[in-house]
Amino acid sequence: MNRRVFLKQVALGSGALLLANAATADWKKQMGLELYTVRDLMDKDLEGTMARVAEIGYKEVEPTTYGKLDPKQFRAVLDKNGLTAPSTHAGAQEGPDLEKQLAGFQTMGIQYTEVRGAPSPNRGARGPLTEESVKRSAEEINRHGAIVKKFGMKMLIHNHTQEFELLEGSKLTQYDVLLRETDPALVAMQLDIGWASVAGQNILQMFQKSPGRFELWHVKDATGIKSADPKATPNERRKTARLVPVGQGEIDYKAIFAKADQAGLKHFCIEQDNAAENGADSMVAAKASYQGLMKML
Repeated sequence: MNRRVFLKQVALGSGALLLANAATADWKKQMGLELYTVRDLMDKDLEGTMARVAEIGYKEVEPTTYGKLDPKQFRAVLDKNGLTAPSTHAGAQEGPDLEKQLAGFQTMGIQYTEVRGAPSPNRGARGPLTEESVKRSAEEINRHGAIVKKFGMKMLIHNHTQEFELLEGSKLTQYDVLLRETDPALVAMQLDIGWASVAGQNILQMFQKSPGRFELWHVKDATGIKSADPKATPNERRKTARLVPVGQGEIDYKAIFAKADQAGLKHFCIEQDNAAENGADSMVAAKASYQGLMKML
């Protein structure tokens, strides 16, 4: 066998293996819910709400609050309901007790977090964002990544729409720079597929361009994406979009999950930011999204 034939067969075999891995991943068994979706209920009855989430069939949750529970108590609620919390949106607070907080996260089973109070180009920024200001933020995220790594965790970077606006005097976006400047060994991108789609991003092309970087997903759906003005900015597009339960909008999650292996997906959670607005039943919305995604997987 000559070298060219050998390399071709190796490439074909590797491709087949990747396809096999993607085909055998059963994402139905780790359906996650971002608890911000049911925040109105969490505020009233955290433990009861977690039980109802588990009854729907969810296996993972991403908390935005721990109520008045300490890490051991919160972990007990998770265990009681057969839930895990791989990631959190109630991140640690930078300060002298940061490592104590991270030890608590470790108790809860958290593997991905943010560090609140860390410099961010979206928090208290003065003037327009530039490549240099975002690079400085990426440096801080990497620094915190080295700290959380000691506790078996990674930093996560979550997006909305503004991260896809062009930076001042640049052809790059904030997301481009954060993706380029953060260390994949320390930092995972938590791609909010809903907001990225609203912002006009092609999700499958993002996976192709940066394979393996998108370990976490926020799975949300929206209408008004396809009819948006192609000349509108990402933030302008957001104003005309409407969030709906997964499966009732315009995002093709069947095609997106088919590329989960390429993306590097480890965990995902469903989220509908507006599920509790105008007196709506947020748990009904959480169930509708669960059922909608299950049909596509």
